[in-house]
Amino acid sequence: MAPARQTVWVLLALSGVLNLRSCWTFTCPSICKCSLKSDTCYKDTGEKLSCTRETQLKSQAAPSFIRNLRLTHLPLTEVPSNAFRGLINVSRIEISQSDCTRYIRNHAFLSLHSLTEIQIQNIRNLISIEKGAFTDLPRLRYLSICNTGIIHFPDFSTISSLVILEYFFLELGDNIQLHSIPANAFQGITQESVYMKIIKNGFKEIKSHAFNGTKLHKLILKDNRYLRNIHEDAFEGASGPTVLDVSSTALDTLPRRGLEHLKVLIARSTPYLKTLPPLESLLELEVAEVTYPSHCCAFHTWRRKDKEKVVHALSPNLRRLCDDDDEIMDHSADNVTDLYDINLQYPDLQLSLCPGPFQCTPESDAFNPCEDLLGYSFLRSVTWLITVFAVAGNMAVLVILIISHQKLNVSRFLICNLAFADLCMGVYLLLIAATDYHSRMEYYNHATFWQTGAGCGVAGFLTVFASELSVYTLTMITLERWHTITNAMHKNKRLRLRHVVAMMAGGWGFSLLAALLPVLGVSSYTKVSICLPMDIESLASQVYVVALLLLNVTAFFIICYCYVRIYLSIHNPDLAIRHGDSKIAKRMAILIFTNFICMAPISFFGISAALRMPLITVSHSKILLVLFYPINSLCNPFLYTIFTRSFRKDIRLLLSRCSFCHARAEFYRAQNLEAHTIPPKGSTTSPRKHHSFRFYTYNIKMQGCFLCKGGGAT
Repeated sequence: MAPARQTVWVLLALSGVLNLRSCWTFTCPSICKCSLKSDTCYKDTGEKLSCTRETQLKSQAAPSFIRNLRLTHLPLTEVPSNAFRGLINVSRIEISQSDCTRYIRNHAFLSLHSLTEIQIQNIRNLISIEKGAFTDLPRLRYLSICNTGIIHFPDFSTISSLVILEYFFLELGDNIQLHSIPANAFQGITQESVYMKIIKNGFKEIKSHAFNGTKLHKLILKDNRYLRNIHEDAFEGASGPTVLDVSSTALDTLPRRGLEHLKVLIARSTPYLKTLPPLESLLELEVAEVTYPSHCCAFHTWRRKDKEKVVHALSPNLRRLCDDDDEIMDHSADNVTDLYDINLQYPDLQLSLCPGPFQCTPESDAFNPCEDLLGYSFLRSVTWLITVFAVAGNMAVLVILIISHQKLNVSRFLICNLAFADLCMGVYLLLIAATDYHSRMEYYNHATFWQTGAGCGVAGFLTVFASELSVYTLTMITLERWHTITNAMHKNKRLRLRHVVAMMAGGWGFSLLAALLPVLGVSSYTKVSICLPMDIESLASQVYVVALLLLNVTAFFIICYCYVRIYLSIHNPDLAIRHGDSKIAKRMAILIFTNFICMAPISFFGISAALRMPLITVSHSKILLVLFYPINSLCNPFLYTIFTRSFRKDIRLLLSRCSFCHARAEFYRAQNLEAHTIPPKGSTTSPRKHHSFRFYTYNIKMQGCFLCKGGGAT
């Protein structure tokens, strides 16, 4: 009996010792308030959490789910230094959804040698993570700081992760109060490769040497909508990256240095990134996803030119390598050395001679082919010719008609409007020709700046405004001629200047509205390089383009109808008309029919394309749009005005003010006086009177004229 009782006492003693030893080995983390009475870790209204020895025991257990510490809705204002000391086997700590927490103090995560993941998320009132908060974490491989209010970039310099065979994954997201990434921001995280996902922050710039000391594998910077600048030396001292994503940022350029090993570039939805760094700095690029098709043109063109350049430089030696004729082969020592000097491992040569697969999106499409702005060399010459004559001719017409002392009548007013519309078209051609000259042979480097910039918008506005105002004015000229000839015997029924001014005001309003709609989002001037509203993606845009073309066709049929009526009126012996009206009508019929014959292919192919049934490519349509579309602006000032006797008369009267051509000017003044002299009622003009006038004008002619000598007078 005694031995049995003794054995029981020994067991009880050992049990007490074991319990006491368990109490001794338990270390309560400073973030917790420990109690032996509770078996769970629960939230308290105090400044600390209530934890038990069970918390420590579970942290030392083998299953991974027990090693995770998830702290949500913390009532603490700060995570203090050494907060997790004692949780030596915890591998994952998450602090989230804690509205009270504002600070994470120095050494908060200190020497947790089993910790592999830290997540600090959805703590909007967190304003500071002190320097050294993450210290001596050799197994850390994942750090996430997302959706916080921190105002200073966190310090990662003392993490010293020794993760091997895996990437260190750093995630920074939705930290709107962070405005820049400073120099050496990531130095000290690890000596191994890093995958950085830095998205949706408030960054405006990335400073010089920001990634110094890191081995960048992937760098994701997308959705940083305020990021406008990455310093040229931001990647100085870093290795990589091999993948760079700057989608949905405000960047307008990429650094010229540090992207030599880049293999994948993603820059979708970056409208301000209109130019790329020198393509020589992207030698290893294999995949590019960009915003503008012109960038893909730049990549493909550069690779082709680089291949041609290197092959051409090496062609003599390559021919000798492929030549089996020993008699042609020169075995001199110099030549042999040259042959063996060809280094087929040189990156540039390898890229050029054996280029690997290269993918780029978006590819050039029917609206943006990989070619110069005007496409064809002969088109460039013709465009300059049309531009010079259109601008000079219409400018001359406007100047002469405006400064002339002749009374402004309906015809002169309409011609002024037509000259102004055609001058706008000439300015449009001048913008196109100048841009083509500036960007020739490398339009892909300028395409985005041009098509999305103010220049293309102004050019598109001018061409639509000019074309619609010109068509409207031509229609008004035809209607006015028809009305005047039809009512030749009824002067009180003729159109007055005030009536025509009111109708032309409507034409100006319509033309301005038609030109403004693409600026306001109905269609677009940025679709093609020649800045015409060819965007028909939306229903509104399609209706807009088709409506403009149909209105032009309708105007053509109205003019056809009016001139048929005019022709019938002229050949009607029962209708008395003035001889001058009939001559003007015939001349204008020829002019307007010529103009609309030039516009017929534009309307035909334009309507077919707007209905999504294109019959020609954009490259071919440039011939129509540059040769036929503005030809009216070239012809109108000469055929309507400059080649007319009335215009020559205005010029000579104007020159008479500068002491030139006085005799001819006096002759014209005498003609005007005779034309406006009305004989008394019941009297007739005697033959003697008429003969005297002709004799007078003959003597004026004989006096000579400075500009009209040599038979130039008419």
